[in-house]
Amino acid sequence: MQQSAAFEPVIGLEIHAQLLTGTKIFCGCSTRFGAPPNTNVCPVCLGLPGALPVLNRKAVEFAIRVAHALNCRVNPVSIFARKNYFYPDLPKGYQISQYERPIATGGSVEYQSAGGPRRVGITRAHLEEDAGKSLHEGYADSDRRTYLDFNRSGVPLLEIVTEPDLRSAADAGEFFSRLREILVAIGVNDGNMEEGSLRCDANVSVRPVGTTPFGTKAEVKNLNSFKHVQKALEYEIERQTAIVADGGRVEQETRLWDVAAGRTVSMRSKEEAHDYRYFPEPDLPPLTVDPAWVEETRRSMPELPEARRRRFVSDYALPEYDAGVLTQSPALADYFEATAALVGNAKSASNWVMGELTRKMNELGIGIGSVALAPEALAGLIRLVDSGTISGPVAKDVFEKMYASGRAAGEIVEAEGLARIDDAGAIEAHVADVLRANGKAVNQYREGKHQTFGFLVGQVIKATGGKANPALVKDILKRALDQP
Repeated sequence: MQQSAAFEPVIGLEIHAQLLTGTKIFCGCSTRFGAPPNTNVCPVCLGLPGALPVLNRKAVEFAIRVAHALNCRVNPVSIFARKNYFYPDLPKGYQISQYERPIATGGSVEYQSAGGPRRVGITRAHLEEDAGKSLHEGYADSDRRTYLDFNRSGVPLLEIVTEPDLRSAADAGEFFSRLREILVAIGVNDGNMEEGSLRCDANVSVRPVGTTPFGTKAEVKNLNSFKHVQKALEYEIERQTAIVADGGRVEQETRLWDVAAGRTVSMRSKEEAHDYRYFPEPDLPPLTVDPAWVEETRRSMPELPEARRRRFVSDYALPEYDAGVLTQSPALADYFEATAALVGNAKSASNWVMGELTRKMNELGIGIGSVALAPEALAGLIRLVDSGTISGPVAKDVFEKMYASGRAAGEIVEAEGLARIDDAGAIEAHVADVLRANGKAVNQYREGKHQTFGFLVGQVIKATGGKANPALVKDILKRALDQP
């Protein structure tokens, strides 16, 4: 969709991140995904009368880690509140959240985008409990059923609210991706959007370019992929722009993204919006965090993805593209650094990690944590290539054999006689055979059609099983072709 030059969008995101605690935020039930329905439940997360919540310390620690990563202020005192609304998968009839006094406020995320430097303000981050899950079956009224699974009820969430600083659907999708990288890097979220552990609501309005007041916004709910964020916002920007350009008025409403139809649809209007009737949670005291604990958490923070990207460019002299790919996950970045340290050639290590290793991971459908090849093994292969012991094509074959057998590269090369051929006499014999078998290409070369030279080089290297020294092949072949 094309964005009208006369209008610009104003976009803010609300990201809901499930925190990687072993137990729920107010009880000891497991947060494990995929358990049989309604097995990870207890009187607290089912909202039974008389059951009292007890705050999970690890959830608070993770919230503090996020606050540091997003350059937010950790508020010394925050207050939980009851957010009242009825929905079948909310067993208590209210959600324990934070409202007027959240745990973190006033931060920002800065990163280098393809379009230049970006800065997105963070309004707040607050703790809350997740709701359960409704599963719908059937379409006709006679056979429609809804099942409730409360395993997710009470899983700790951190809601991160941005300032309205984003100005395109693509920027919003990229920011969501960058935020996911941060949350995964600091170990507070698994980034698995298919399982619902990271979700996004997007607020968007349009206004004439050059004006300051905001337009009337619509909120697009429950977007669970970068692609859906971008596509939903592209549609919504075009829809609102068409209304405003035609002299109409955008309705303030909540909308849903219909993936199959490729459009947003109205969920409820402002008039139908909930009055959540917030009030302080009477069963939980104000949350007071010790400044010493906050500082201790700050000191334990890992290197963030954007800082690591900059370091890869400055310390390893890698291109921006390589640094961006290698820092997409902490484990992949760790693997690269371990390999580069053993090889002594960062660019070679980068090429192999982004090339053959990533190809193998994609082929097997696995992540870096499941790769059967240690950095030491890959480094051993790369050293053989960099030293000229084996050629690139042979190295790829050796890689496959290493991965399948667990044997070292040097062992495979020695056992199978794969070392590069630098014997001029042996190469001359192969050159002679190739010239005899390809008389037409030889004549074309000698008639001035020198593009056949590359073909003949390839034939010689193929005849040696990819082991011949390419530079030596070219030298010997050229002398043979240039002979009268």
